[in-house]
Amino acid sequence: MNLDHEVKGDVLVITPADRRIDAAVAIQFKDRMREMSATAGDRIVLDLGQVDFVDSSGLGAIVAAMKQLGQGSRLELAALTPNVAKVFRLTRMDTVFPIHDSVDAALGAAVSHG
Repeated sequence: MNLDHEVKGDVLVITPADRRIDAAVAIQFKDRMREMSATAGDRIVLDLGQVDFVDSSGLGAIVAAMKQLGQGSRLELAALTPNVAKVFRLTRMDTVFPIHDSVDAALGAAVSHG
């Protein structure tokens, strides 16, 4: 599972290069997220604009990535494709994660999420 990343201001933006986050890559995804977020600040934006499929294992890996962040850090999601947005809505995970229409919207938002 390849994850691209770049720092924009004080925000780490992580972009999965794969189109799917599913059982086949969930463990790799979680491990790579842990590696990348270890040195990140308090905001990490996961750009899901290229991901068109997330299954329950993939969703679990995204939740696990959020839970393994340090105290005070938060994982925000951006640019969800319709299929992925539907998964987050149906599982009510859209109430757990701050979700932005785009990475630019996420960078412009000062989200206060406890």
